[in-house]
Amino acid sequence: MAGNPERRAALVDAGVEVLARQGARGLTFRAVDAEAGVPVGTASNYFTGRDDLLRQIDTRLHVRLAPDPEVIAELLTRPKDRSLVVSFMHDLMARATRDRTGYLALLEMRLEASRHPELRSSFTRTVRGDLDEAIGFHRDAGLPGGDEVVTVLYLAMLGLLLEHLTLPDVLKGVLPGVGVPDGLVERIAATIVPEK
Repeated sequence: MAGNPERRAALVDAGVEVLARQGARGLTFRAVDAEAGVPVGTASNYFTGRDDLLRQIDTRLHVRLAPDPEVIAELLTRPKDRSLVVSFMHDLMARATRDRTGYLALLEMRLEASRHPELRSSFTRTVRGDLDEAIGFHRDAGLPGGDEVVTVLYLAMLGLLLEHLTLPDVLKGVLPGVGVPDGLVERIAATIVPEK
């Protein structure tokens, strides 16, 4: 295994690009090498196999799509009410929209995990860990609603992100006068999250 961490990171990011653009079937070492602009055979020196590359992409995506600690700290200075939850959901939507490629790669990871039990197990742990962390964060921050509210909010936002990033025209005009995605984020929170 080659040990250049910068090269490994560049190859993983190239893998994210390939995964988002071509899907899991297009994710080959040769495609990653081409995307990264390195000689053919380079990726095979950095990853033990395709599953290793996918696991490292999973780890990288969670870093790329993670909230900015400074943004979170600023938001937590506000009153702990529904409007704060809306602000957190707007931040989530903005991060996914800014790194659309990363989020699409994450969706491709879900599809690939549904086909491969070994990846499913690893990816399930990662995604469940994210959900558990969101529930814990909600509790610790003193935000309105309990675990059920967070779980339903998670599911609603996952659906909104999926539609907005893959087939955005599906949502246009679905609720007259409600903007996509921002107005829908607010409607989701108003429907799910109690005021206090």
